[in-house]
Amino acid sequence: MTDPIVIAALIVALAVLAVGFLVLSRRGNGQDIAKLSQATEQLMAHQRSLEGRLSHMAEQDAATQTMLAERLQAQERQIGKALEERLGEVRRHVGESLEKSTTQTATTIHDLKTRLALIDQAQKNISQLSSQVVGLQDILANKQARGAFGEVQLNDLVRAVLPPDAYDFQASVGGKRADCLLKLPNPPGPIVIDSKFPLESYRALMDAGSDNDRTLAARQFATDVRRHIQAIAEKYIVPEETAESALMFLPSESVYAELHANFNAVVEDSYRSRVWIVSPTTLWATLNTVRAVLKDVRMREQAGVIQKEVRSLLVDVGRLDDRVDKLQAHFNQATDDVRQIKISTNKITKRGEKIDDLQMSDGGEENDPVAKAAGPVKLKGDR
Repeated sequence: MTDPIVIAALIVALAVLAVGFLVLSRRGNGQDIAKLSQATEQLMAHQRSLEGRLSHMAEQDAATQTMLAERLQAQERQIGKALEERLGEVRRHVGESLEKSTTQTATTIHDLKTRLALIDQAQKNISQLSSQVVGLQDILANKQARGAFGEVQLNDLVRAVLPPDAYDFQASVGGKRADCLLKLPNPPGPIVIDSKFPLESYRALMDAGSDNDRTLAARQFATDVRRHIQAIAEKYIVPEETAESALMFLPSESVYAELHANFNAVVEDSYRSRVWIVSPTTLWATLNTVRAVLKDVRMREQAGVIQKEVRSLLVDVGRLDDRVDKLQAHFNQATDDVRQIKISTNKITKRGEKIDDLQMSDGGEENDPVAKAAGPVKLKGDR
């Protein structure tokens, strides 16, 4: 009843009724008054019906508003819960991201510290290597120390490749002391390896600044190498004692490369003198070849022993074959004896069967016409 529309409708209805009553009162018609009363009652009934409907609509509207309010509250709760969950998830992701970032940062810092430590260690190693290089230069600058360095390197290479009985260090050859002697069979025979190489002229060649100094240093270097090759050929190639060649060991790959790159004439002179120039790498290959030669020689020696043993084995096999033939003859004789015994047993069995087939009775032969016609029975072989 608080709705303005309803109040306005009631006011309009009352106004119409008032106007109607006034009109009827003026006319003074009782029948019209009755109709107006009936219309008024109908109007009041419609009004009551309208009030009921309006009340029902108001109740439905209140219920709808209550339901909408509940739904809105439920949606608010769901939205709040979803927002809380989303915020919680966002906070969790942010926390995990921060934790992961912190871990990665810590790991990166740790790796960085480790790499810095490795760099420091590498710098220390470089410093140590620098000092060792300086020490090596000092060693190579001293002739005696350089010779000892070459001998140590030669000893390491030879011991690493060859068996102990295949070489001898500081061996006496032609009254001279050789750095290393490889014990090879004839041919080719023992081979000497010399490790004392003159490096003074090579160092002068490397330190030469001008072209003129380099030319002079190169000439001196070639002269020194030729002189050393000739000395090795004279001292360590001894007829009927060593092989017809010797090895000149260079403890430096750079010297070997320089000789073969820019001093071909010196290398050819070494070929003519039968002095083969070797570096640590080529000496390693040469020693492996020597090892293969020694292995082949020992295999040939063992092959002779094997051939001798095979010949003895063939003799034993022949003797065994004769004995097998004799045993086979014994077996054949035994087989023949068994066959003869089998024949005799078969004959005895057949005779026994014939005897068993005879039908003999007491006095029956005189009355038996068949027995009289046949006469007395005789067995084969009876006398």
